[in-house]
Amino acid sequence: MDRNLALEFVRVTEAAALSAARWMGRGDEKGADQAAVDAMRKAFNIVDIDGTIVIGEGERDEAPMLYIGEEVGTKNGPRVDIALDPLEGTTITANGGYNATSVIAVAEKGRFLHAPDTYMDKLAVGPQAKGMLNIEDPVEVNLKRLAKALDKYMEDIVVCILDRPRHEELIKQVRAAGCRIKLISDGDVSGALACCMEDSPVDILLGIGGAPEGVLSAAALKCLGGDFQGRLKWRNEEEKERAKDMGITDPEKVYTMDELAGGHVMFCATGVTDGEFLKGVHFTPRGAKTHSMVMRSKSRTIRWIHTEHHFDYKPTY
Repeated sequence: MDRNLALEFVRVTEAAALSAARWMGRGDEKGADQAAVDAMRKAFNIVDIDGTIVIGEGERDEAPMLYIGEEVGTKNGPRVDIALDPLEGTTITANGGYNATSVIAVAEKGRFLHAPDTYMDKLAVGPQAKGMLNIEDPVEVNLKRLAKALDKYMEDIVVCILDRPRHEELIKQVRAAGCRIKLISDGDVSGALACCMEDSPVDILLGIGGAPEGVLSAAALKCLGGDFQGRLKWRNEEEKERAKDMGITDPEKVYTMDELAGGHVMFCATGVTDGEFLKGVHFTPRGAKTHSMVMRSKSRTIRWIHTEHHFDYKPTY
């Protein structure tokens, strides 16, 4: 993929973030999400790519736009697969909370995992622990290996976990191991990214979240030199059957980072609300300011982009 496409893709996340940010604190999750979806789709369709969404807002019968299998772009560029979350943190945005983002990842055709919209058990770590942990091993074993890799005491390790009832047992195991916990309400892509950021206290992400966010996290960590493992967690037998139709032959398989996001990958995220790494959209009298990150796995380049938007001179998404 042409590296210049990365700047085209960040315009897509900027458009979604600008639209979603208008809904901050208004208590309407669906309205915020739909605004992000509509803006992202319009922005994608002026980018010179022949793109297919393989990780999206749901399957065709469930999502009016940006569904799995939808084609986007002008068709006048390279064939690529796209994983996206127009608004990671719909509840965060509706409540006026912290760390909502708009996120996309792009790979060469056929290099992202193609699976139904379901859940995924996840393990994410930074570069120092790459290849040293196994999601199938006991939690305490993995945390001891992590402490050794990071040259930390167990009581200094911080584990990021989504605050959900399903994680009650996981939380007990982490506490029994003597480690600290950072509970997050939403946004586990940001939680995975935190494992690789020098100023972040987070050392590892564990637990079950959305499979789309798992693929996006794998793409991001590939650009950052980290590591990610995921195992699909089925909510019902119907999901397993649909997965077979999509080419999933082993429903219990543990996927490596490269199996989830292979080849050369680009990753873009724009802040919707203020967060740990990205500032949210800040509106000005005649426009807005956005803060984005753009990464490429091939070069490991990370760009932080501060953009001033003047609404009198730019398209309306």
